[in-house]
Amino acid sequence: MMIDFQDETGIVADEHIELVEKLLTFAGKAEKVAHDAEVSISFVNNEQIQVINRDYRDKDKPTDVISFAMQEMEDEELEIVGEGLPVVLGDIIISIDKAKEQAEEYNHSFERELAFLALHGFLHLLGYDHMNVEDEKKMFRRQDEILGEFGIER
Repeated sequence: MMIDFQDETGIVADEHIELVEKLLTFAGKAEKVAHDAEVSISFVNNEQIQVINRDYRDKDKPTDVISFAMQEMEDEELEIVGEGLPVVLGDIIISIDKAKEQAEEYNHSFERELAFLALHGFLHLLGYDHMNVEDEKKMFRRQDEILGEFGIER
């Protein structure tokens, strides 16, 4: 799986990018994601993610992670299919400010919070959601399983 990282903050350490890359590669294998799949991850600050949250979700406040799945088909959208084309899963946008705030709030490491947010966004790209109680249980159970198998505990 190809993961493209963009650090808009300029403060994300190489070791944190490596952690996310290893975790999502591990999760991709666990979820049987195609080897040629592509994911984009952007690290932003609270101001940047607030603009995205406002413009795309009509929520004018910062959030921790937003995912834009490319494999979901909207009404009247044409599916682009071609032999040899990689599977573009979509984009994950993570607020580094929120990750730091939540790590402190939940009393765990920044690494654990960053891993959780990256995996949460990744699972959204794969079709997991938490719009109802049943789906939420399924998604959070899968997150906990993958994090545990990877070696990241609460």
